[in-house]
Amino acid sequence: MTEEHAEHILSYGKLTTVWVALLVLTAATIMVTRVELGVWKVWAALAIASVKSGLVIAFFMHMKYEPRLFRIILFVALFTLAGFIGGTFFDVLYR
Repeated sequence: MTEEHAEHILSYGKLTTVWVALLVLTAATIMVTRVELGVWKVWAALAIASVKSGLVIAFFMHMKYEPRLFRIILFVALFTLAGFIGGTFFDVLYR
């Protein structure tokens, strides 16, 4: 097996750390819903969700260990999706 296609086995400690971070971020999302932040409530929840999805993609889907081209393609797709979602927010906001 070549170095490129070697299995990436993560330690239980690292997986547990990521899992605990996801739990903390979930608690932060719940806390954001309880605080009156006005318009910033949605942006805070989206920011937390983005960090959580980044952790899942990087560690549980092993994207951290993929070649650079795959990561670039993923980020282009995610930024395109974010652009469409942002456009939808502005469309709904100014109707």
